[in-house]
Amino acid sequence: MKKLIRVAFALLLAAAALPAAAATLVPPGNRNAEQPPIPGASSRRTQATNTTFQAKYRKVYALFQNDAKLRAKIRQAASAYGIDPMHIVGALVGEHTYNVDAYDRLQTYYVKAVSYLSGKLSFSYKGEDISAFVQRPAFAECAKLSGSYELWSCRERVWNQSFRGKTVDGKTFPNDRFGATFFQPYYAGQTFGLGQLNPLTALQMSDLVHKVSGLPELDASDPNEVYKTIMDPDLTLNYVAATLKKSIDAYRRIAGFDISGNPGITATLYNIGNPEQRAYALKAENERRKAAGEPQKLPEENYYGWLVNDKLPELQALF
Repeated sequence: MKKLIRVAFALLLAAAALPAAAATLVPPGNRNAEQPPIPGASSRRTQATNTTFQAKYRKVYALFQNDAKLRAKIRQAASAYGIDPMHIVGALVGEHTYNVDAYDRLQTYYVKAVSYLSGKLSFSYKGEDISAFVQRPAFAECAKLSGSYELWSCRERVWNQSFRGKTVDGKTFPNDRFGATFFQPYYAGQTFGLGQLNPLTALQMSDLVHKVSGLPELDASDPNEVYKTIMDPDLTLNYVAATLKKSIDAYRRIAGFDISGNPGITATLYNIGNPEQRAYALKAENERRKAAGEPQKLPEENYYGWLVNDKLPELQALF
C-alpha cells in the first residue's frame, strides 16, 4: 500500500511539473484575402477633411520615418511590456489612418498635453459626476474589486446591463457606450493623443502601468490629469503598450491563442476593445466547432488590422 501511495504521489508531482497546454500560434499575415469593409463613419470623417485613407497612412508613416526619438520611445515601451514594437506601431497606424490625422511633429502632442492642465474638465453625464454615479447600488458588486482593470470593466458591464438605454430613478440614459457617455468632456472628443486612447481604457490600465512603468495611478476624479496623460507621448505610449499586452494575455489565457506574432490581430482588438469578452466568445465558438467535428476558427483581423498586416514589411523596415 505504501508503495502504491508513493507511486501515486510521484505521478501527481510529475503531472504538476508538466507545462500547461501550449497556445495555438496565430500565424503572421491576414486571414482575409481582401480588406474587410471600412465603416461608413470612418469614410465620412475622412471625406469631410478632404483627404484619403492612403494620404493619412502616408502622413503617420512619415511621422515614424522622420522622428528617431519617437521610434526609440516606441521600442522602449514595447520592451517594458514584453511585446514586439510592431504591435504599438500597428495600433497607431490604424488610429491615424481611419480615425484622425497624425500631427506632423511629435512636439505638437506635448503642446496639446499642457493645454489640458488649464480649464476644468469633468467626467459626468447631465450633472452627475462619474465618481458619484458609480456609488449607486447597482455597482455594489464592483466595490470588492481592487484592480483597476477588473474594477472599471465591472462598472462598464453594469452600465450595459442596468443603465444603457434605460430610465433609472427617473433619469434617462443614452443607448451608448460607457466611455462615450461619461468620458467625453465638453468638446474634447472620445479619444485623444498619439494613441487615441479612451479615458476609460486609460483608467483600466492604470494598475498595470503603475506596476510596470512606475507612473502615478490615474483617478477618475481628476479628468485633467487623465487627459494630460493621454496626450503626453512620454506617458501615453505606456498605456498603449499595456492595452496591447492585456489583449495578448487574454487571448492566450482564455481562448488558447498566441496572437503575439500578428500585429493585425492586436490592432483589431485595440480598435474594437473588450478583448476578454471577445476571447470568451471565440472560445465558445471553437468549443461548438470541436463538438461538431469542425475545424477551429482562428482570430481574424478587421479592416483596421488588415491594413497593419498589409503594410507590415515597410513599417518593420523603419524599426
